[in-house]
Amino acid sequence: MNPKKTDGETQKIVATNRKARHLYHILETFQAGIVLKGTEVKSMREGRANLQEGYAAIKNGELYLMDCHISPYSHASFDNHDPVRPRKLLMHKREIHRLSGKIQAKGFTLVPLKLYFVRGRAKVDLALARGKKMWDKREDVKRRDIERDLRQNQKYS
Repeated sequence: MNPKKTDGETQKIVATNRKARHLYHILETFQAGIVLKGTEVKSMREGRANLQEGYAAIKNGELYLMDCHISPYSHASFDNHDPVRPRKLLMHKREIHRLSGKIQAKGFTLVPLKLYFVRGRAKVDLALARGKKMWDKREDVKRRDIERDLRQNQKYS
């Protein structure tokens, strides 16, 4: 987990959702803070988080990260956390209202792209996304193959 420099601050990436770009059309991305317990933070610092099944949902005007798996902390005693509990996300209320309108009206979903630390604070990148159809996925593979062939031809020319 290498720290990555962005906008003058370092980012320690904990987990990425690599499948999200394959399964969804990403339209917009947002950054949100996460409310975590102490053992969750320690487990995340060990790099033990998984975003594959995760999604974000709006309940009672608040944003929650659902089905994101953060493994129990190995050195904790009796007071360890539930690995897949809903975790509250921190965003401005006007952003949450704007997102809820888009999600309900147009059939979009909120997908977590990556979990990371910025200056000691846990953050998650959320994407406003629409699911791809099977033919979209085949088109992407075709386009990738063509681009790869072009790069290889330029290399040998």
